[in-house]
Amino acid sequence: MVKGDRATWKAKYFVKIGKLLEEYPRIFIVGADNVRSKQMQEIRVSLRGMAEVLMGKNTMMCKAIRAHIPNNPSLEKLLPHIKGNVGLVFSKEDPVAVRDKLLENKVAAPARAGAIAPVDVMVEAQNTGMGPEKTSFFQALNIPTKIAKGSIEIVSNVHLIHVDTKVGASEATLLQMLGVKPFHYGLVVENIYDNGSVFAPEILDITDEQLIGKFKSAVANVAAVSLEIGYCTQASVPHSLINGFKKVLAVAVETDITFPLAEGIKAYIADPSAFAAAAGPVAAAVEETAAPAKKEESEEEESDDDMGFS
Repeated sequence: MVKGDRATWKAKYFVKIGKLLEEYPRIFIVGADNVRSKQMQEIRVSLRGMAEVLMGKNTMMCKAIRAHIPNNPSLEKLLPHIKGNVGLVFSKEDPVAVRDKLLENKVAAPARAGAIAPVDVMVEAQNTGMGPEKTSFFQALNIPTKIAKGSIEIVSNVHLIHVDTKVGASEATLLQMLGVKPFHYGLVVENIYDNGSVFAPEILDITDEQLIGKFKSAVANVAAVSLEIGYCTQASVPHSLINGFKKVLAVAVETDITFPLAEGIKAYIADPSAFAAAAGPVAAAVEETAAPAKKEESEEEESDDDMGFS
């Protein structure tokens, strides 16, 4: 309820949002569809010390933000995202922690006719406990049933409601009769403003490994393009050096020109048997270590054969 005259209340609201815009560098734009006053109160309590929730009419929020744009021009990026039933959550904490805390505060709710389903709804095979007189109701929804012990039993799982579709009156009635509350409602993070940048909440799920993988892929692409067009970049320098060394090594192998790194290759080409002889003792050592193991296995097999059955 608005206390005092409306003009005074509006003035206090604009002062409050002005202080929040100055104090907090991070703002979450959250959808508040199907969130009731009691749940909103619980959300405010759970966020105490971490964030502040501000609700209000979109026109008032936009007007307050526009009034603050001369002090912080980047706030103008918020305006296109304030549409629908939304609120603002102000915080200085880690955005991932705040997002997770918002997601924790959801409550189960029944499916109401005409509502848009946020998730798919499946009805599992079960004994409903309803009498046979309700059979026609299930048949109208194309749900396979049978009568078991005097009650209706759903014989297989049924995809009753698809995500992002309207809930029909029959579907809502059935779920109510089964005592199923398929939906969970709470504040939904739609966009995040952080020190002048606005981004989607999915950005928070990007891991360091994903960033490193994308960076490596980009560097590889830059190196490939640079090598193809003959334009030297930091990404292509290592590849250019290796390719150059291969060409110099090939010339040294075919001529009398030599250098320290080429001497090993030239020696191998001149006498491969010397390297084979050097590798011989290593191979022999491997065979010697393998031989006792085989011998132990054969002894174990013999002992198993003699375990009281001879």
